[in-house]
Amino acid sequence: MNPPPRHNPAMGIFWMVVTGLNFVLVAVLVKYLGPRIPAAQAAFLRFALGLVFLLPMVRPMLTTRLSPRQLGLFTLRGVAHTIGVALWFYAMARMPVAEVVAMNYLAPVYVTIGAALVLGEPLALRRILAVGVALVGALIILRPGFREISPAHLAMLGTALAFAIGYLVAKKLSHEVSPAVIVGMLSLMVLVGLAPSALWVWVAPEPMDYVILFAIACFATLGHYSMTLAFAAAPVSITQPAAFLQLLWGALLGLLLFKEPIDVWVIGGGALIVAAVSFIAWRESLRSRAQKAPP
Repeated sequence: MNPPPRHNPAMGIFWMVVTGLNFVLVAVLVKYLGPRIPAAQAAFLRFALGLVFLLPMVRPMLTTRLSPRQLGLFTLRGVAHTIGVALWFYAMARMPVAEVVAMNYLAPVYVTIGAALVLGEPLALRRILAVGVALVGALIILRPGFREISPAHLAMLGTALAFAIGYLVAKKLSHEVSPAVIVGMLSLMVLVGLAPSALWVWVAPEPMDYVILFAIACFATLGHYSMTLAFAAAPVSITQPAAFLQLLWGALLGLLLFKEPIDVWVIGGGALIVAAVSFIAWRESLRSRAQKAPP
């Protein structure tokens, strides 16, 4: 019998802070790249230049036999993530950094709703109230009726929904295949999915654009790796509140690098969403411990 994992909350919080910093750097670089390269092409090049990180995953992918059902689930996740990535690149080039970061927090909220509707997980009153608080936070950020809702805002709502679908599928597959296969299949399918639209709108990138896109691939990979370390070191209920620093960094870097004024409505709405997501993670942790407890 394997010994239970030893939790280290301090290291979990540290790695989650590093994760947030990596993902903010991804957002800043995409913002710097701007709309001069179409979103589909920029997303395609990000995954194409990141193929070097897939080399350790080639062997597990070749030796794993996937059933038709698993291939269907991988395809569904690939389609959802392809749409989400393209929408995110589109929104990031046209919205303030902090606003994109704040709205990206909606993905775990969609996951909670989807887990109840699709996977049949219980949705207690407290979790319903937390979802309601998160949606109020989103309304505070968007402020419909008080300002124009741009296509970029709608793209971010679609991004969070698409990523949530991908996460739900990955959660189902995580009990059947190795993480290397899940990550590798996702990257390849997104690359294939983005190729037609990228070729359709292709423009000639500058040499520096390739450098920026490779840096985006590096920081994104490091972000996913450090997030894995954070989850291994401590429960999500402990590490999730540290994600709020990502919003603060996004606002600060947006101000310093792009002269984007700090919007207190975005910070406030984002804080509500992070608080709701942290509460959901805490309740999930309690429920998981209760299920594992001996009778």
